[in-house]
Amino acid sequence: MSHSPATPSNTATQRLLNAARMLFTISAMAGTLAAQATPRTEPKPDWSTHDMPSQKGRIVLVTGGTSGMGYEDALALTRAGAEVIIAARNAERGREAITKIKQAVPEARVQFETLDLANLQSVRDLANRLQGRLPRLDVLINNAAIMSPPVRGVSADGYEMQLATNYLGHFALTGLLMPLLRKSDDGRVVSLSSIAAGRASLNFDDLQAERSYDPFASYSQSKLAVLKWSIELQQRSDAAGWGIRSIAAHPGVAVTELIARGPGLDSEFGKQWAVERDLYHSAAQGALPTLYAATALEAVGGAYYGPTGDNEKRGPLGFAKMPPAAADRSNSATLWQLSERLTGVTYR
Repeated sequence: MSHSPATPSNTATQRLLNAARMLFTISAMAGTLAAQATPRTEPKPDWSTHDMPSQKGRIVLVTGGTSGMGYEDALALTRAGAEVIIAARNAERGREAITKIKQAVPEARVQFETLDLANLQSVRDLANRLQGRLPRLDVLINNAAIMSPPVRGVSADGYEMQLATNYLGHFALTGLLMPLLRKSDDGRVVSLSSIAAGRASLNFDDLQAERSYDPFASYSQSKLAVLKWSIELQQRSDAAGWGIRSIAAHPGVAVTELIARGPGLDSEFGKQWAVERDLYHSAAQGALPTLYAATALEAVGGAYYGPTGDNEKRGPLGFAKMPPAAADRSNSATLWQLSERLTGVTYR
């Protein structure tokens, strides 16, 4: 095979191309370093709902907003003037939550929508209803969760119940609502992880716990998946120009119904919880990291917020410690692609 000798013009062109590539590489590196060097404003340690900016004109969807921290999210946001949609399984509890909110905030704009996160058809149905009537969605708070049921359950789609409810349902809902979120001037996705994520790893060989089910390991894995996905969503938003802030939060340890509905108050975990519960946050306090992420102008896309005292179980608001397994992006694309395949939802 013969090769043409390099002419002066070819050599000059090649040098220009090489210089352009080098400049592009340097520019990209500079951009990455600048992004890494961007100062992140620490939240006020005593930040509270009194510090929330007005949410008038904002439309917010809260999953699992009939009790616990989701209810506190909905209450605080309606007080701040937002139009709030509570999405949960139980319509009766939804009506009760709305009645309580309207008693506290007579002018509240709040409504209920049925959603079963462990049923992907229910997720699609809600997304279709909202696409048909909302002009946009400003904030999606992925709050709903179940914790450590003693017996392995299976979702309507055949997935392990905690992974389905805590992660896959929210992955699908967020992807389906992306067109509405992208219509917002400040679209935010706030996803609830847990300090339990720090003890977890993703077991891709048995992600659905079909061979071995440990209630707490499956819970921790689902919350690690939420955290990794939240970070990856910000990366993809930046790369694709979606204009979405994806932010993770955790409440520390808050007194909610999660234990009673999961392992049970008569379990060993529940008995220990009963002894210690007075040491921990109320649901309203536990909701503060989420509310900060959803409303604060300074909230950083890709960040993780939570309490900073007592091993992050409680204490002042701040940046939460990122577990190494969440910060490691080596399997983030694998998780994303698997999630797309399991849910049938592709982000656009």
